[in-house]
Amino acid sequence: MLSQLTPECPEYLLRKAQALPAMTTAVVNAGSVLALESAQLAHDAGIMVPVLVGNPALIVEAAQSLSWDISEFELVPAHGEADAAAKAVACVHQGKAQLLMKGDLHTDVLIRALLNRDTGLRTGERLSHLFHMTVPNSERVLCISDAVVNVQPDTKTQLSILRGATSVMHALGNESPRIALLSATEVPSAAMPSSLAAKDLLEAMSPHDHALARVFGPLAFDGAVSPEAAAIKGINDPVAGQADVLLVPNIETGNAIFKQLVYFNAATAAGILLGAKVPVILTSRADPAAARLASAALAVVYAHHRHAG
Repeated sequence: MLSQLTPECPEYLLRKAQALPAMTTAVVNAGSVLALESAQLAHDAGIMVPVLVGNPALIVEAAQSLSWDISEFELVPAHGEADAAAKAVACVHQGKAQLLMKGDLHTDVLIRALLNRDTGLRTGERLSHLFHMTVPNSERVLCISDAVVNVQPDTKTQLSILRGATSVMHALGNESPRIALLSATEVPSAAMPSSLAAKDLLEAMSPHDHALARVFGPLAFDGAVSPEAAAIKGINDPVAGQADVLLVPNIETGNAIFKQLVYFNAATAAGILLGAKVPVILTSRADPAAARLASAALAVVYAHHRHAG
């Protein structure tokens, strides 16, 4: 960590989740200390009731390492990553789980289970990922999508990513989110493909899309997040300098921005997967406890919003 600050789970987000009923969550391949600790954090915060899917012996061993009594929770035996992913998805179909949490398995294995044409959790929407970023000592929230799943999204995929991000912002109480279409310039140019992609996305948006969010682009990073930079550049739009969401043109851009915020600014990156029948809490082994708890809180808030809507 290049910053000396300590990442924190945003209080406002945790309070929102704690004000709602706890959600049953299938923890996929829960037989490691890190996977089980993530579930423990969310359970102890009062926002999750875990269903532990995986090798029972490994789950019990991990629980003992954490001194956590898991006798009250359902254990669903599974052996191997693919079996655990399939059985966790089945828990959703059976009404045993309202959320999924990635445990000790590869992300692509989980996504294959979600997208299985016969047994998965397809909705017709494209799967996408959103990071909810917060920095210590700042109340500003900045979301980034998609930095994990879609490598080089076309206009149709970008539209799906945009709609998913808009829905998450509404769940958080932001009814008119400012969404910046990121590039390295504010002037569409054939020499900068991402600038033309932003222009194409704006043209593809329906009147309903425009009614749900304020969207502007192309915008360079400084023009999207800094009011001073936007003013100097003469960008006259409500999104300029005040973006709530950065819609990135490709996975490399999103990945670099979110990791820079994490390692230079001690940002807490709460990450969830959108587009399946239920939200998926998607964390990595490198995530601190604050990020894992924040990811669970974000998923709970978003899932309740979807059920209410």
